Amino acid sequence: MTEPLILSIESSCDETSAAVLKGKCVLSNIIASQKVHENYGGVVPELASRAHQSNIVPVAQQALVEAGITKDQLQAIAFTQGPGLMGSLHVGVSFAKSFAMGLNIPLIAVNHIQAHILSHFLSNNVRHPVPEFPFLCLTVSGGHTQIALVKSTLEIEIVGSTIDDAAGEAFDKAAKLLGLPYPGGPLVDKKAAEGDDKKFNFNIPDAGEFNYSFSGLKTALLYFLQRNVKEDEYFIEKEIANICASYQRVLVKYLLDVLFKTAKHFGIRTICLAGGVSANSALRRRFNEECEVRGLSAFIPPLEYCTDNAAMIGIVAYFKFLEKQFASINAVPMPRMKM
Repeated sequence: MTEPLILSIESSCDETSAAVLKGKCVLSNIIASQKVHENYGGVVPELASRAHQSNIVPVAQQALVEAGITKDQLQAIAFTQGPGLMGSLHVGVSFAKSFAMGLNIPLIAVNHIQAHILSHFLSNNVRHPVPEFPFLCLTVSGGHTQIALVKSTLEIEIVGSTIDDAAGEAFDKAAKLLGLPYPGGPLVDKKAAEGDDKKFNFNIPDAGEFNYSFSGLKTALLYFLQRNVKEDEYFIEKEIANICASYQRVLVKYLLDVLFKTAKHFGIRTICLAGGVSANSALRRRFNEECEVRGLSAFIPPLEYCTDNAAMIGIVAYFKFLEKQFASINAVPMPRMKM
């Protein structure tokens, strides 16, 4: 059977993305970022949905052009159904439904978190190792922190998650407290590379079992800064690299400690990272080091597939296409969609 050509759309938050996949192979993956949110220190949902409306047609057109195909060659249209921002999801869902109806081809609904997990199976026509089932995947992003037990491409169970904030929020909040612009997570990572990660200490939270909690860590940083700035108004300016390094060390250690505890409990020897925070250099480095020490097989997607992108939506769509798991034309956005 000829591998299907699928156009996929991602619009769950503040990235408008379209990709074309032929089977597992990425032919194009176009991403339009939204700079407008930098002025507000975070994503403004209404502005995000408006930007998606402006971006989605040219982004989809560019994806087709870069893939070297016409719309009439497509065999399915995939879209992110959730979780995400309602207004943002609605733009992608509406576009995908209209496009699929116009071409009279199947529609495929995709869970955004499942897409991050299965991004490990994306290909660029270069053979590379992929995780064997079953495996554990820690998905870390601005909105989600979850540990999934992946039994097959379409059989995934969430076995641990955050009980409050996500790891990405913990990074971005720290950046805001330190006066760094949004999105602050990558800037904390950059500053941390210049600092001493043992200069300051923050207590590691305990949410019990295989779960996470980041609200206390953010509060601890706030009080730490308030105390020290009271004594020296230039404290942050002087110590920002050391603060970033120390905070990041604790956060990364916490993420991995819970992950490896979960892996031991389930007897899993193959461990994966996914999601936007998996682009963090310290997390990637420590993850690979710890897996090697423990004799575990480690997998992280290439950086281009860590943050939100449509190629990862396409890989889930491919597996669903093979199983003929198509969506109804009455499909609606699901902002709190579960796995």
